[in-house]
Amino acid sequence: MNNGGVSPSPRIVTEAFVRYTWQQEDATAYTMWQILEPQSETVRTGLAEMFGCSPEEIAITRNASESLEILLFGLDLKSGDEIIANTQDYPRMLTTLRQRELREGLKLKLVKIPIAPNDPDEIAAAYERAITPRTKLLLISHQINLTGQITPIKKVCEMARARGIETIVDGAHSFAQFDFKRDDIGCDYFGTSLHKWLYAPKGTGMLYVRKEKIPKVWALMAAEDKNRNDIRKFEEIGTHSAAMRLAIGEAVLFHNAIGGKRKEERLRYLSRYWMDRLKNIPKVGFNTSFDPAQSCAIANFKIDGVDPVKLGSYLMAKHKIFTTPIIHEEFTGIRITPNVYTTLWELDRFSNIVEDVAKKGLPTA
Repeated sequence: MNNGGVSPSPRIVTEAFVRYTWQQEDATAYTMWQILEPQSETVRTGLAEMFGCSPEEIAITRNASESLEILLFGLDLKSGDEIIANTQDYPRMLTTLRQRELREGLKLKLVKIPIAPNDPDEIAAAYERAITPRTKLLLISHQINLTGQITPIKKVCEMARARGIETIVDGAHSFAQFDFKRDDIGCDYFGTSLHKWLYAPKGTGMLYVRKEKIPKVWALMAAEDKNRNDIRKFEEIGTHSAAMRLAIGEAVLFHNAIGGKRKEERLRYLSRYWMDRLKNIPKVGFNTSFDPAQSCAIANFKIDGVDPVKLGSYLMAKHKIFTTPIIHEEFTGIRITPNVYTTLWELDRFSNIVEDVAKKGLPTA
C-alpha cells in the first residue's frame, strides 16, 4: 500500500533496462555514446507528447529532486527577494530554499494550507494572501505527497503570472497518476520523478522549462555558454548509464497502452473503494478530501487514539501490509497508495484489519 515513493516497473520496462545495460557493455565507449545515448531523443519526444509541450522544453533527469533543485538553485534572485512555498511541500525542496535563504539572504515565506479543504480555492487564497511586492518566485506541489491533496495549480499560476511572479510546480506525484497536460496547469517550470507513476526505472526524472525561460536558468552542473539556450544543458551530469534513460521509452509505451484517463479512473476507483469502506467506521477519519478534483490514488487516514507509527509497524509486522506513517506538525496519519495492480481482495483485507483496530485498538502483545 505504498507506491508513493517508487512504483514497481512493468516487466517490459525492466527487460528493456537489462537489455540496454548489456548492450552498452559491448564496445562500451562507442556503444554508449554513439548508438544508445542519441536514442534518448526519442524518449524526450515521448515525454513531451505526454506533457503537451515541445521536446526542446524537456530535460531528462534522475528524479524530481534534481529537476526542482536545478530550478530552485538556478534562478537568479537577490537578497530580500521572497519565495513562497507551503509547510506541506516536500522537505528536500524546503531545505533547498532554506540553504539559499541562509547563504544569500533570500526570504522564504511558508503558508499553511487547509487539510482536506471543502473548496480548493482555499488553497489558492492562502498563496494570494502571502504575496507582497517583494515576492519573485512561488513553489507549489501539484499534489501534496503527505495527503494526496491536488492543488488548484492553474488558478495559482495565473494569479502569480498576473503579478509578475514565476511559478515552479513540484509534480513528483501528479505526472502519470492523473491525466493532464502542460496547458491545463499553466506553469513556468515543472519537475517530476518518472519512477513513481510512470513506472520507469528507478533514478529517472523529467524537467520542463518554458522555452523562452531556458536561457535565464543556470545549469546545476556547469554547461558551456554556447548551450545557454538548449534544454540539454540541464543534463550535463558527467558519465551516466544510457540504459535507464532509454527504458523510459517502454514506460511511456506502457502508460499510453493503458491510457492516461483510464489509468486515472482505475487509481481513483481503488482509493475510493477502501476509503468508502472505512469512512463510516467510528474513530476513523481522513486527512484527504473525497472530492475527485482534490485527490486520486493517494489518501491519508487516521484512527483516533492510535499512534500512526505503531499502526504502521503493526500492519507490516503482523500482516505484511506496507504503509507510510506520516508525522507532521499540523497532522498525523497513515498514507495509503494502491496502484493499478492492487486487487479488491487486498483492499478488503486491509480494510478489515483497520476496522478491527478502530474497534479494539492495537494488540498489546
